[in-house]
Amino acid sequence: MVRIVQGKEIGRLLRRRGARLAEAEAVVRPILDAVRRRGDRALMEYARKFDGLKRKSVRVPAAELRAACGRLAPEFREAVETAAANIRAYAERQMPSEWSCDARPGVRLGQIVRPLDTVAAYIPAGRYPLPSTLLMTAVPAQVAGVPNICVASPRAVDGVFGTAALVGVENVFEMGGAQAIAAFAFGTRTVPKADRIVGPGNIYVAAAKKLLAGEVGIDFVAGPTEILIVAAEGDPRHLAADMLAQAEHDVDASAVLLTASKRLARAVAAEVERQLKVLPTRAVAGKAIAKNSAVVLVRSLAEAMEIANRFAPEHLSIPDRALLGAVKHAGSVFVGPFSPEAAGDYASGPNHVLPTSGAARIRGGLSVMDYLKVISVQELSASGLRGLAPAIATLARAEGLEAHARSVVARVCNPPCRHPAGIPSPRSRS
Repeated sequence: MVRIVQGKEIGRLLRRRGARLAEAEAVVRPILDAVRRRGDRALMEYARKFDGLKRKSVRVPAAELRAACGRLAPEFREAVETAAANIRAYAERQMPSEWSCDARPGVRLGQIVRPLDTVAAYIPAGRYPLPSTLLMTAVPAQVAGVPNICVASPRAVDGVFGTAALVGVENVFEMGGAQAIAAFAFGTRTVPKADRIVGPGNIYVAAAKKLLAGEVGIDFVAGPTEILIVAAEGDPRHLAADMLAQAEHDVDASAVLLTASKRLARAVAAEVERQLKVLPTRAVAGKAIAKNSAVVLVRSLAEAMEIANRFAPEHLSIPDRALLGAVKHAGSVFVGPFSPEAAGDYASGPNHVLPTSGAARIRGGLSVMDYLKVISVQELSASGLRGLAPAIATLARAEGLEAHARSVVARVCNPPCRHPAGIPSPRSRS
């Protein structure tokens, strides 16, 4: 049964059920080391042991991807095409622009935008295979112009493999867990080395990404999924359905409703119980509701938003856009009664790969920017450099970097300066 608690008890809920990353790290370290040292041999051993791989290579042949695509139901193909189009359009709006301008006489500045060479997307295929995650990770990479887009999934599932073929992703590998992350981080004879690895996974995937961050770029280390709903009023059926939609992901998932209405709190709690009885995924959702979820009574919407910002939830649902100005920390925001979190999970366009466990305090969800480099450009004329030379030389000498100063002075002295430093530094005059 979902609990109804007072706002003063929110502290316990804010202390999330932390993923046992330390234990998982101890498990995955030898796997990472083995793949680093032995490459494909170690990768194949783990793929057979953990994923039940039958094929001779983790690479999935193009013919198999096409065959999986051919088995997709027409309505599924149509849904994929609708979702992909919306994800693509949203990512295109996120693309940064290249620009160039004259910042001051003789100083032209700008930026160019370039894609990463190779990215890898991890697509879960355990209890719930997630072709939607393939769309969320691969389509923005296509928009960014990444030439080598790779996908790893631990099980041959038509929904995942067929979706890859449908959106034109050819580099698909049947592998999962820490060994897949290691293969992309180090590269093997079969698996290309990635510049960045993105996508959710279980605790072992998260631990591997954490340990290899720096060796390879990652999006973030994901913990259990979560939603925080702020409501003043509303249909209890809809609010209960939103809580259960989050709870069915995983037994460690969290669904929290904040409201000042005791009547609404009681109605939602009762509705959660009613819907849970007939939910096919109740074995999972019921545990998440009982262990990690609650309806929290607060004094006002203002207090609810203060709590929401402390929680920095992966998903934040608010009743109307008037509260957007109060949002400081959230992975993705869902506004109004007809914006369920499931819309963002599948087809509205914004990405569903989002920061959890408070990481929304420092970044938003996966975006086209995760696949790009914004590179600064500067072009100075002789007069432009001359105008900046005093500031450059003074700062360089203040840091003790005399060669930096002289590299500028040598260009701007006309006629050439007799003293190698141009105007002697204070130390040389003393």
